[in-house]
Amino acid sequence: MPEASRHLSFYHPQFFFQFHCHCEALSLSVYDETVVVVLSVAGTMFPRVILKGTMIKKSQQKKRTSPSNYKERFFVLDTQDLKYSERRPGKKPMQKGCIELSRIRCVEIVCSDVPIPCNYKYPFQVFHDNHYLYIFAPDNDCRQRWVRALKEETKNNNLVAKFHPNFYMDGKWRCCQQTEKLAAGCHVYDPVGYASKKPLPHLPDPEWGLQDSGQQIVIALQDYTALGDNDLSLQKDQEYTLINNSHPDWWTVQDDGGNTGFVPSTLVAEKSGNNFERFEWYNKNINRGEAEDLLMKEGKEGAFMVRDSRQAGVYTVSVFTKAPGSNGEKNPRVKHYQIRQTETGQAAFYLAEKYLFSTIPELIHYHQHNAAGLITRLRHPVSQGGGCTSETVDPSKDQWEVNPEELTLGRELGSGQFGLVLEGRWRERKVAVKMIREECMSDEDFKEEARVMMRLSHCKLVQLYGVCTQHSPMWLLFEFMENGCLSDYLRARKGRLSQDTMLGMCVDVSEGMAYLESSNFIHRDLAARNCLVAKNNEVKVSDFGMTRFVLDDQYTSSQCSKFPVKWSAPEVIRYCKFSSKSDVWSFGVLMWEVYNEGRLPYENRSNAEVVESLNAGLRLLKPRLASDSVHLLMEWCWKEKPEDRPSFALLLHELASLANL
Repeated sequence: MPEASRHLSFYHPQFFFQFHCHCEALSLSVYDETVVVVLSVAGTMFPRVILKGTMIKKSQQKKRTSPSNYKERFFVLDTQDLKYSERRPGKKPMQKGCIELSRIRCVEIVCSDVPIPCNYKYPFQVFHDNHYLYIFAPDNDCRQRWVRALKEETKNNNLVAKFHPNFYMDGKWRCCQQTEKLAAGCHVYDPVGYASKKPLPHLPDPEWGLQDSGQQIVIALQDYTALGDNDLSLQKDQEYTLINNSHPDWWTVQDDGGNTGFVPSTLVAEKSGNNFERFEWYNKNINRGEAEDLLMKEGKEGAFMVRDSRQAGVYTVSVFTKAPGSNGEKNPRVKHYQIRQTETGQAAFYLAEKYLFSTIPELIHYHQHNAAGLITRLRHPVSQGGGCTSETVDPSKDQWEVNPEELTLGRELGSGQFGLVLEGRWRERKVAVKMIREECMSDEDFKEEARVMMRLSHCKLVQLYGVCTQHSPMWLLFEFMENGCLSDYLRARKGRLSQDTMLGMCVDVSEGMAYLESSNFIHRDLAARNCLVAKNNEVKVSDFGMTRFVLDDQYTSSQCSKFPVKWSAPEVIRYCKFSSKSDVWSFGVLMWEVYNEGRLPYENRSNAEVVESLNAGLRLLKPRLASDSVHLLMEWCWKEKPEDRPSFALLLHELASLANL
């Protein structure tokens, strides 16, 4: 739009608009055949309506006593919210609900195997704020239109890794039989789906898949949901018969039910094959010295490749690390691990003997998320052609980067192992600035913490505002929490906190941790010292330096030299094995801290004595201020076996019930 002022006309079948305005931007968005005009006037962006229409919603049953019912509502999706209203003849529509798009963590169709008890039979789900909104469209085209538009608007949110493709009914998920409503999903969520700018390659002609390639078995590396009639859904770790692998992007496979269809070739691996050319981590013709040169040049913690060994048919994983050597000093080097194969029983591949996999791609996929005996995780695949090929966001190259000239630093708020925390002011907002000591944390570790925080957004987690990576030392900017860390706050107000306040603090932390749990993150350092208190006694979880994203709710640390013994579960102390259930153990200790008004657990005992007590089955004593119900929850958190401990979703439910929330 070259002129500063432009005469605009909008045509609608029922209305015709004309007006003059000073326009700064005009853009068009297309959903199916609907053209939506976005107008920014004098610097203000007005929410634009994307879709609207009548559908049926199921009650979200946010409380245990809420009824289960279905009601017709008029839905409006704009660039900020999903709203729904009740339309009454002759009266103004009454808004019944509004969901901020930024709070949505999953949008997907529901594949129901039960009769739909309302007139509209095409359901889809919107997961937000730990609640499921089920919406029923009148036809499949309508459903696809809404799912596509919602996915497009929420694709940059903090999304779930997995979702439930069926309903939660009668106290369990029909898809996986889990009984907790907030249990992690069982199918991998495609966050872009129909809205992806880089969609999967077009399916080949169905006739392509009919050529038989012999009875070869492939294994699914992850879940995949079919998008059409010609492709086939995959379930992680399941075996499929390979029918045709001649197409570069799509292979034809058959499941054990006899169903045949196309699947993405990178999501399956031959059970007895060694064709790794399609994987970015594989370098065929490269020797040990060349691999070391490439990885040292890359210089990133966890940069790795898989290459042919000198011994025919054997493969080696080469990985770069800056982990401290035997003298305790940083020692940049490349470690080489030969991929070994079991000699007895069914053939399996491994790098560390406890972790066996049917295929090499499965092995690599696992160790990309879990060190499990290696010196470090396999973080960044490196190829001969162009160095690191991972698409991880670099915090210094996006909207999170803060200009240090906009920041004013104030008094010191605290200090720790990795640096200082200062009060600051940024864009008229009070912030907490975490300054990293260069000798204590590598650039990659710093950026890893920043990346974790960028993916997390919840009202019970301390919010990241931005990063300064162009400044030395590097900074993280967080929301300012007036009352500091929870442990200090409890000690300073000893004898002055009510039972309701202490219980509310535990509810706050459990809510934040339930969110982490549902997002497949484990904290690994949960304690009162790592939670912060706002001015209204609201508590938020903080300090995500040890937080990890996990595939299977388990993380085995590669370097388990430092962890807080007095807050750690037995399996962490013995095997360096972390999970959401080890976080639950730590939460039980945090509850003990709250009800002991900031006392340190086992305060007069050494780490060795604590370990001895835990091995003997002893636990912390009941705090004087804790009710029997609260103490029972603590003891539940301290069950010896991880599987006997509650999830955070269940803890949140139980604590909220005690608090009558």
